[in-house]
Amino acid sequence: MLLEFYGRGCSHCRVMAPLVKKLEEEFGITVDKYETWHDERNTREMEKYDTGLCGGVPFFFNTATAEFICGEASYEDLVRWARGTPEEKK
Repeated sequence: MLLEFYGRGCSHCRVMAPLVKKLEEEFGITVDKYETWHDERNTREMEKYDTGLCGGVPFFFNTATAEFICGEASYEDLVRWARGTPEEKK
């Protein structure tokens, strides 16, 4: 399961929104989205996964691989996260 925790009004989250949409459309997957700034249940849900990893939004978590992204990321990094493929070594 792919999870995105975001805050309504968060500028970094707005940057990531079109990339997440492109990812879903291109790969036919779903990223479950949870708004945390105005929904305490979603904040508690995020705390189950963000155990000292990020502490803010946007926070992306892949439950199959435990891979995560904190903050803004490139589309390529988002794809790697979603597909569970490690970052290439340079």
